[in-house]
Amino acid sequence: MIRLGYACINTQLPSAGRTCRLKNASEENILSLSRRNLSALKQILLWNRDKGIGLFRISSETIPFGSHPVNRLPWRRLLKTESSELGRLIAKYKMRVSMHPGQYTVLNSIRETVVAASIAELEYHARLMDAFSLDAAHKIILHLGGTYGDKKNGMKRFVRNFEKLSLSVQKRLVIENDEKNYTVADTLTVARELQVPMILDVFHHRCNPSLQKLGLLRILESIASTWQPQDGPQKIHYSDQKKGGPVGSHSENINVTGFKRFYRRIQHLPLDIMLEVKNKEQSVLALYRRIPSLQIKF
Repeated sequence: MIRLGYACINTQLPSAGRTCRLKNASEENILSLSRRNLSALKQILLWNRDKGIGLFRISSETIPFGSHPVNRLPWRRLLKTESSELGRLIAKYKMRVSMHPGQYTVLNSIRETVVAASIAELEYHARLMDAFSLDAAHKIILHLGGTYGDKKNGMKRFVRNFEKLSLSVQKRLVIENDEKNYTVADTLTVARELQVPMILDVFHHRCNPSLQKLGLLRILESIASTWQPQDGPQKIHYSDQKKGGPVGSHSENINVTGFKRFYRRIQHLPLDIMLEVKNKEQSVLALYRRIPSLQIKF
């Protein structure tokens, strides 16, 4: 079965990633914003249920300044009721959620301060997943990071720093190829060494190709071997190039014709496909209209 999803924002509903400036990050503001974000997340998930969308990426801003020293709020205790309710909702409808820390989370950085901050950020993401009582099939996605002029050592640093992560992070972490630095071949090498799953970003692979002799299906088959039963179905990312934008920029919406060609090649595979587009749920609905068999029923 193929499932489609989208990331972080529903264009028709309130944001589940409200935050504030650091100077305004009082405990009162953080708690209030967190409650509003969790309420908005519930609305989004219920909307997804009604539209037959089982896949969603949760905003990293759900708990504002979740990994920053300014946030000393015991939010897991204070928000236990809301978090438990969301976890039950996700479990009841067998939805799958994920999180994807931003560009400043660089586990293989050559700067120890950046590595420390990256570990703190990943630990926050895992704490939020744990607050929802979600199992290891609900993933935290990360790129390998920078090359700093020496890709092999960059890969080695990632492996070394992975060992500093808690078990909660390690069991959730999946790594993804990117559009500039680390190809599918590079990422697959690290995934196999760490025995963690890999996500194929189809668009990034087009921008930064490798393993061309294998072809798409063979590449997906190779990556599938990194996914174990406890990790849930193999997950991939799909998007298109923004017209006139820098290489790797995501488009406003999915090219439906292009996706249909892609779908014909992979429709027999059990994949979860995250659409990384600016118009979010609108692209999922557009594909449902053109390929009705994609829509799931809860």
